Amino acid sequence: MSRTRPVSPVLATAVALTVASFVVVAAVAPQATPAAAPALARVVILATGGTIAGVQPKEGEAGYRSGAVSIDSLVRAAPGLEKLATIKGEQIASIGSQDMNDFVWVKLAKKAAELLAAPDVDGLVVTHGTDTLEETAYFLGLVLQSDKPVVVVGSMRPSTELSAEGPSNLYNAVALAADPAARGRGVLVVANDLAHAARFVVKTNTTSVQTFVSAGRSPVAEVLKGTKTAYLLPAAFTASKGHFNTTGIDAMPRVDIVYAHENADGAPVNAAVAAGAKGIVLAGVGDGNATKAMIDALTAAAKAGVVVVRSTRVGSGIVRRNIEVNDDQLGFVAGLDLNPQKARVLLRLALMKSNDVQKVQQIFEEN
Repeated sequence: MSRTRPVSPVLATAVALTVASFVVVAAVAPQATPAAAPALARVVILATGGTIAGVQPKEGEAGYRSGAVSIDSLVRAAPGLEKLATIKGEQIASIGSQDMNDFVWVKLAKKAAELLAAPDVDGLVVTHGTDTLEETAYFLGLVLQSDKPVVVVGSMRPSTELSAEGPSNLYNAVALAADPAARGRGVLVVANDLAHAARFVVKTNTTSVQTFVSAGRSPVAEVLKGTKTAYLLPAAFTASKGHFNTTGIDAMPRVDIVYAHENADGAPVNAAVAAGAKGIVLAGVGDGNATKAMIDALTAAAKAGVVVVRSTRVGSGIVRRNIEVNDDQLGFVAGLDLNPQKARVLLRLALMKSNDVQKVQQIFEEN
């Protein structure tokens, strides 16, 4: 029968101290520090009015008054924005975009440039009516010289209408403006869960929420309620050139659009020249063509120093130089793939640099 050897008092004391030390160390060991939540992006919303801020006179009526809702109301209608970004807002105008004008454009561009230069601003959202949204977005893309996200957003239904898509569009716009991956992609337009490049976006339907498309191109991204944005095009494809700026600009040269059609004469061209137009854009039939009478009037205008740009009234395609019309001989500029309204925007800015037809043509090829 074996005996248990008695434990030495010294050994017992040492073991007890060792165990105690482990207990003390475990008790006072520092706990893992939870990772700090990433700082929210800082986004400024510049409001100009439009249907997204519209109100119906009576519930269920098709008509509405544009620009009737404040920017604070727009933000409150899109719950959860505070989780996407730190939001500030400023009311630039409260108009329907059919009444968009040079005063608002210049004010908006100057304010946007000022904010984009501030270190405490990460991105901008511009709320806007859909009627001239593509023109304003393209204008901003031409004059802003920052790689920070700028997102223009509107809606087809007023804020009081059943299933108004304005809050959803605004939420997606803020999500995009707050996304570092949106930097360097130029001015973007958000509508119906898609983001389009300002250079290519066009409005295609009078009332449908799926009105904006990228003509001849893919959308830039799919944006869905702030979840991970799927970018469909590389940034270099849509980056803004920023060839112009708003320094010292209070007004821009007058440029009119004349519309070609069966039996058109030179009256619209002559009226534009008489009104002081420095440039005229032809919304031509087919490949930027028009009746002989209208072409003759445009030729006379070009010889008088008015810069004439040929575009087309059809929905897609490229108006190249010297196709159907001899641009070299007549002194015209080919508008390439810009539709008439965007060709007008670019021509107005180009004329502030030069009225030389060859230089203006080069500007069109670069923008």
